Amino acid sequence: MLRSNILLAIILILGFGAAICRVGYVQIFMADELQQKAINQQLKDTTIPAKRGTIYDANGKILATSATVWKVVLAPAYFEDDEERRYVAKELSRILQVDEEEIFEKAKENNYYTEIKRRIESDEREEILLLQDKLSEKSVNINPSVIFMIDDYKRYYPYGDLASSVIGFTGSDDQGLSGVEFQYDEQLTGTPGRIITATNAHGTAMPFQYSQNIDAIHGYNVYLTIDETIQSIVEKYMEQAIEEHQVYNRGVCIIMDVNTGAVKAMASVGGYDLNDPYTLSEETRAEIRKLPEEERYAAESAALEKVWRNKAVSDTYYPGSVFKMFTAAMGVEENLVDESSSFYCPGYYTVTDQTMHCHLRSGHGTQTFRESIKNSCNPAFMQIGEKIGEELFWQYYQAFGFSEKTGIDLPGEAGDIFFSEDGSMLPVNLATASFGQNFAVTPIQMATAVAAIANGGYIVQPHVVSQIVDTEGNVQSTTSTEVKRQAISSETAALIADILEENAVSGSGKNGYVAGYRVAGKTGTSEKKVDSNGDGIDDYIASFCGFAPADNAELVCLVFFDTPTGAAYYGSQVAAPVFAQIMGEVLPYMQIATQYTDEELAELDTIAGSYVGMSVTDAQTAATNDGFTTSVKGSGDMVLAQVPGAGTPIPQGGNVVLYTDEDSAKTQVEVPDLTGYTVYDVNYLCSIYDINISVTGQTDSYLCTATSQSIPAGTMVSPGTLVTVNFTAGGFTD
Repeated sequence: MLRSNILLAIILILGFGAAICRVGYVQIFMADELQQKAINQQLKDTTIPAKRGTIYDANGKILATSATVWKVVLAPAYFEDDEERRYVAKELSRILQVDEEEIFEKAKENNYYTEIKRRIESDEREEILLLQDKLSEKSVNINPSVIFMIDDYKRYYPYGDLASSVIGFTGSDDQGLSGVEFQYDEQLTGTPGRIITATNAHGTAMPFQYSQNIDAIHGYNVYLTIDETIQSIVEKYMEQAIEEHQVYNRGVCIIMDVNTGAVKAMASVGGYDLNDPYTLSEETRAEIRKLPEEERYAAESAALEKVWRNKAVSDTYYPGSVFKMFTAAMGVEENLVDESSSFYCPGYYTVTDQTMHCHLRSGHGTQTFRESIKNSCNPAFMQIGEKIGEELFWQYYQAFGFSEKTGIDLPGEAGDIFFSEDGSMLPVNLATASFGQNFAVTPIQMATAVAAIANGGYIVQPHVVSQIVDTEGNVQSTTSTEVKRQAISSETAALIADILEENAVSGSGKNGYVAGYRVAGKTGTSEKKVDSNGDGIDDYIASFCGFAPADNAELVCLVFFDTPTGAAYYGSQVAAPVFAQIMGEVLPYMQIATQYTDEELAELDTIAGSYVGMSVTDAQTAATNDGFTTSVKGSGDMVLAQVPGAGTPIPQGGNVVLYTDEDSAKTQVEVPDLTGYTVYDVNYLCSIYDINISVTGQTDSYLCTATSQSIPAGTMVSPGTLVTVNFTAGGFTD
């Protein structure tokens, strides 16, 4: 008995001792943790989302913005039974198109915050408000607090796919995933706010005096250097050319201020709708559906990555003959060549037993330095490359910025691909490099380097963001011009610019000429080392890079197309005309003064007057005085309508059709196919079909033919309708 009592006492002592130790341990070592748990049980913490900053273009047009939407939340602890849970789940499923069973299961949770759906819009919100009112009715009698809504934000892109690779898009949590949205995510993202509310023993929120509100801090606004108008012009003509020349692997255009590095437009055409970035084109989806099922996911991922990719900064390409301007600049800067230098081209040149041909197989014969550039003669540039040598070539290659990333404020910038990291190369490598083949650079590197030719030799860092501004309008940061170095002297730059201007007027770059402006530029056609579209035919890059005005440059414009698969693939045929079309609209928009030649002045369009309401005789007299011919449709005495309409620019000598009754105004003519014809033939055809033409592009020789028209062949139009026809010069293979 005594032994049992002693054992019991020992057990009690040990038990009490353990309990005391546990209490002591809890009080000493777990006090903070338990205190925090107690606070958490007494407080309800609700996050208030911050509004993401707006992205503006250079003129304040909204490119990306966040609009108010709402988050639908359940407070399941307020439910009394499953009948209430089922009723609410069914109603919410109907309104929100969310699975009823999923909502029902969430309604069983014992908490005051369970998300049902994010980012609902106004129509759904109105239905939720009606449901809350319905819950309060006696016939239903469910605590309306079981459902509540919290302000949220959804990203919208008003211009859809415009500048998609530059702007980028956000993910489901409003985080930037690409483009400016990613690069400037920290500045665009605000700081969420909080509502901290005290709760009673039942978990119900106590009166407002026991709550604390911490306001959200909205994100900063970002202003781009991109000009929506210029970007739209660029994408319009690039998309037309991609269709016309059946370009397989997209196209790129960059327009940049040569003096500041501000990018006015950057297009990787073949992009995507920023409001729906995960949807591929029907054509791409159809190709993916042809694949075995196990290959489709990888193919879809690769296709999305391709359209999201900013080809202007993330891809490299062989620059081709555009690079010849830099080889020429190297030779001039080192006094190895000048305007008195001459080069002989028999149609080929041999370097260490390897013979490389000129694009003109019959050869250019003896030519001056200036003529070598205009002729884009490979043998001449291989000879210039030999004079420069490997070491100097590499030094200038670095000076022009080709061996380093530009530092543009966009994600995913690639570097160049050269023969070696230290610039060492074989003589044959130097020979091919001298005319821009067998090494690769990015489009933004090329545009930046050409800007140096245009601005007196200075390498400026390109950028797409001009300012970051807070919600009160206070400027937080401004991007200033950063000049990295001077690659060549202003004298050398001026000489090369002068030659490139002549090249754009009468050389291989003449299809890039813009009437009324002094334009300088160079074409390029580079052969790719891979058959990217698998058709067994050599693939090419067609490019043109130029600047204007040539003598006091403001803008550089690079245009290139990756793998045109149509009949034409030379830069002079594919890229140069697009450069001319783009700059033909951009330069007037930028209010850059025109400098017309006498010949151009004589061919300028004249604005049609208003002849409606006049007698036929008076209208004919007025139109003749304005420089137009007329044709009359109908038997009336008064002009009821005219085509082209008043205010329309018409070429001198164009025809204005005057309609004198309602029946005649219904007359239609068919637009003929004008492509492939000379200017003379097009004028003749249009006179037969009774339509007017406005001529753009090159028209100064019999080799110039129509390559595109503004109204497709076969379209029925009113007589007198104006059709714009673009002409390009043939005979150039670069």
